[in-house]
Amino acid sequence: MSKKLKVGMISFAHGHAFSYLHSLLELPEVEVAGIADENEARVADVVAKHGIAYYSDYRELLKTDIDAVVICSENVHHARLTIDSANAKKHVLCEKPLGLSVEEMQAMIDACESNGVQLMTAFPCRYITAVVQAKEAVDRGDIGDIVAIKGTNRGSFPGSWFVDKALSGGGALLDHTVHVMDLMNWIIGSKVNEVYAYAASVFHPEAGIDDAGMIHVKFANGAFGVIDTSWSRPKAFPTWGDVTMEIIGTKGAITVDSFAQKNELYTNDVGKGVYSFWGDGMDEYLVKGFVDAVLQGKPVPISGLDGLRSAEVALAGYRSVESGQPVQL
Repeated sequence: MSKKLKVGMISFAHGHAFSYLHSLLELPEVEVAGIADENEARVADVVAKHGIAYYSDYRELLKTDIDAVVICSENVHHARLTIDSANAKKHVLCEKPLGLSVEEMQAMIDACESNGVQLMTAFPCRYITAVVQAKEAVDRGDIGDIVAIKGTNRGSFPGSWFVDKALSGGGALLDHTVHVMDLMNWIIGSKVNEVYAYAASVFHPEAGIDDAGMIHVKFANGAFGVIDTSWSRPKAFPTWGDVTMEIIGTKGAITVDSFAQKNELYTNDVGKGVYSFWGDGMDEYLVKGFVDAVLQGKPVPISGLDGLRSAEVALAGYRSVESGQPVQL
């Protein structure tokens, strides 16, 4: 019988943890061996439902014989949890943004490398069919050389710790730059060398954190991009937000609407439109990609460096907002 991968989960502060857990439980080659969260109430239901061992202290989980961890804590804890996991010789799948400074993220990457474990950044949008097909078309040369990409990752106001800068590290500009920035980095295949950004508190000024953002980037190969990162979708919006791209090439253009695989229902009973999504389970593909890489000893499909490359753009964006000028990377 082939070896099962024993996985532990550290913190369910980020709601993606529930989806990642569901995806892990669906894989026969995985055993979810423990969940650590200092807030027991947050995980009590899933621990009881699935009979998973609970740890109030993640360090106790790391002492067990698990092979890998999935980290979905508040952003400010990503570095400490990742480095402690690496030092305990556990492979790591970490929620985005990878970290809150370039130095911190480099330390995470170095800790994993020196301990011989893998670090993967959770960017599930790479697994959306429309995104995959766009990447394949660009790689085939269907639209020539990329001139520019216009992207959006417009969300609804997340509330909770996301709007507490001491825990999140930033608002919409950080939260919603990184997904589409990763897709741009992946599709264009060049490094960002200049960032110019706008960020403000427009939709929920009482929260005291940026909820509107536009980030402009120039790539080393001459391409440029812009992303609307705003938490601008109203309560009545059928889903949490969007992920779109318009990829402009010298021979054509590709439009990507990541969440278009849906049926739309409008009824007064509910009070707002409902998207019945029948499309890709991007979180399932993400988790499977991590599990397969660790079990087979292959490099993870989305590295810690990938996580650093997208987050450093958002962090440079804040420096640009402060100075009112473009920032060189």
